[in-house]
Parts: sequence; structure tokens; C-alpha cells
Amino acid sequence: MIYIPREPGAHRIMDVPVNEIVPFIHWTFFFKAWKLSGRYDGIESLCDCGSCTTAWMQRFSANDREEAEEALKLYKDAQELLRRFRDEKIISLNVSFGFYKARSDEDDILIQADTREIRLPMLRQQQPSRDGYCYALSDYIHPEEDYIGVFANTVAGGEEFASSFEKQDDLYTSLVVKTLCDRLAEATAEWLHYKVRTSYWGYAPDEVISIEDMFKVKYSGIRPAIGYPSLPDQSLIFELDPLLGFEETGITLTEHGAMYPTASVCGLYFAHPQSNYFGIGKIDEEQLTDYARRRGRSPEELRKWLAANL
Repeated sequence: MIYIPREPGAHRIMDVPVNEIVPFIHWTFFFKAWKLSGRYDGIESLCDCGSCTTAWMQRFSANDREEAEEALKLYKDAQELLRRFRDEKIISLNVSFGFYKARSDEDDILIQADTREIRLPMLRQQQPSRDGYCYALSDYIHPEEDYIGVFANTVAGGEEFASSFEKQDDLYTSLVVKTLCDRLAEATAEWLHYKVRTSYWGYAPDEVISIEDMFKVKYSGIRPAIGYPSLPDQSLIFELDPLLGFEETGITLTEHGAMYPTASVCGLYFAHPQSNYFGIGKIDEEQLTDYARRRGRSPEELRKWLAANL
């Protein structure tokens, strides 16, 4: 089935309200970034009274209580920074996305944008997935006519705010800001994908699932990010610039394809109901040579982009 977008073409939203994104923060990964691996369920519901905090702390054993206290302090500090983000307009959450006609050509995806066609070569697994099939993302695009989505989002202003604390030798707060901005970037990507599924693309208008279930990928469609396991060639990001207008969104690209601010995410949307996340894994010299041909580059040049897959 081909899902036609309700709002095809390019879109940009600048300064998405922080409060709209906060519910989509996956706090487990926030704590993991600080090497805190415990389960802190319910921490979001704690108020400022001492009784509920005491009751929450009693859930932990004596061995785990010290780490739980550290997690609680970190969470409260993050909440204060979120308040400042909101009230003082310190950061800007910007998103750019679009939906375009597309088709697959063997392992390539061809995107039709106005009068030009953008070719995105894909890599294919060489070790089968659990179902015995070797996947490429092009499998989720129809060879005759289909649609694909692209997106990028960023947390503008966070880098400068973190630097202001570094100048005061307050490295702790600087790191909390950076960690929080990373989670806000991922939360914005989660929020935007929800909006895409239910409204902008609208291929799942009746979706009713919790944010917790979104974290567990219990929705239809996928949003593989550039540089991630199923889309490991970071240099493909340069091909998406004409569709996303990185500079207008507040993102600049380094010569290595990295995004600045670093709290940024960029990737593709697939609406195919059977699409799933997967990793490409290792590829052999034959596929590298073929991929280089399709990318219009030499195998030697692409080795630096695909070192982890060789």
C-alpha cells in the first residue's frame, strides 16, 4: 500500500515550545550518560515535598541508595535547567522535514524533488536477519512509485549556554546542559515522528499509544538516522541538504558530515507497515566496490566513512 502524504513537500518549524518536547525525554538514557544504570521509575512524578521523596528512596536497597540519591540530584538539576530553557528562551528547538515522491532502483532510493532526482544508494546486510533475509532500506520503497520522508532537528543555543559555565569552571553544570540537550534532540525527533505519523504524513491517523510504547517502537514505520546501523554512511547527509536546508534550520555540517550543534538528529522516514530497524553489519570488498560505484566515489574514499562495517 502506498501512503500519500497529507502535506507533501518541505516544512520547517522554528522554536518548538520546550514544554511540548519535555514529555518525550527518555530519562533512562539521560542517566545512562552519567553512568547511572539503575531503574528510576516514577522520578518524574516526585514533587518538592520530602515525604514522597523519602518514600521513593525507600524503594532502593542500601547498596543502591547512594546512586539513587545521585540520580535524584541530577534530575532536579536538569529540571531547573529545563525551567531556564523555557522561561529565559535560552535554546531554540528547530525542525525541518519533508515528504517526496520516491522509488527504489534495486538497492538505491531515488527521491524526486522538484525538477531534480536525488539518488541515495543503500547498503545491504550480508548476514541474514532472524527471518533469514538480508535487508536494505530500499526494500521499504516501491520500485514504481512511493513516498519517503526526510527530517533534521537541532537544539540551537545549548552549546553556547554550556560554554558559559565552562568559563566559570563549572564543568558539572556544563555537562548537565550538554547531556540534557542531547536528550532534547532525541525527544524532538520522537515528538516529530509522532506528528508525522498522525498528521503531517498521516499514514497512522488513529494511532493511540503511550510515549513509553513509542520508546519501545510500538508504532508503524521507522526513522533511521544518518550514521546509525542501517544507514552507516555519514556522507549521505550532504545529499539531504537540498531537501532540508540545514543552515536555515540552524545546523551546519563539517567536512566529515558531523552536525553542529552536536545535539542534532537527521534521517529518513519510511511508512511501509513492515519496515523495521536493523543493522547492516560487516560488508565485503565486492559490496564496497559496488556501493562506491553507485555513490560515484572510489572505494578508498568510502573506507573512511564505512570503517566500522569493513
